[in-house]
Amino acid sequence: MARERSQRGGDMVEHSARARVAVIVEDDPDVQSLLDEVFLAAGFETVLTGDGPTALAAVARHEPVITTLDVNLPGIDGLEVARRIRTLSGTHIIMISALGDESDVVLGLTSGADDYLVKPFRPRELRARIEAFMRRPQNAPAAARPAVAPPTATSPRRSMQHLDLTVDLDTHTVQAGRSEVVLTPTEFVLLAALLESERRVQSKADLARLVRKASGAASDYIAASDTRAVEVHMTNLRRKIGDTPASPRYIETVRGVGYRLTAGEPSG
Repeated sequence: MARERSQRGGDMVEHSARARVAVIVEDDPDVQSLLDEVFLAAGFETVLTGDGPTALAAVARHEPVITTLDVNLPGIDGLEVARRIRTLSGTHIIMISALGDESDVVLGLTSGADDYLVKPFRPRELRARIEAFMRRPQNAPAAARPAVAPPTATSPRRSMQHLDLTVDLDTHTVQAGRSEVVLTPTEFVLLAALLESERRVQSKADLARLVRKASGAASDYIAASDTRAVEVHMTNLRRKIGDTPASPRYIETVRGVGYRLTAGEPSG
């Protein structure tokens, strides 16, 4: 059963002209209560759930800006819940789990999570990551995204292009050929960084720092798990835009270093 909690008062903060809403998916009452406290202190309205089906219904109903997701849930596990959420919402997903091995983190990110925290987590670190996500635009699925009016002469749209791949920074949309592509916020950050760099190589460590900065992590230290996470995000990104490492159209791998755009029309 989902339970809604709202913070009323002067410190309520709005995001993009609507209330901050967070769906918390956690079956441990103590952890759920701690997450609730952190989000309420950050000015959110919270919706508390403890299983996969209820979580999916809550995300569809409340359109949260952020969703926290435990991996070990009764019924549908958190990995499958993340995959299903990605088909109906562009909410920022923070996966929170006691499973901290590199393979667990990679699996969580592959399932659609934008960030991964290992229990026990530090509330201040979670708060920092929340605020970092609030500075990033939310990427709604194409089917749920309203039509965007064309830019006017006084407000030109900021976009970058490489071949027939277009990234619109204002509407947070991506077009590959004639198809619109729905990316997670992290995938969007990586793709935008590559288009901005054009043919300059972006190392995996540099991209990992960019992802960590966007997620609100304070440390600049990059571990092997961070670069591995970048590889996973890049694999998902390439698949979505119809690219492959063996025959790259948009993004090529510079072996032992990182990634760059393929030779072609410059972005701009």
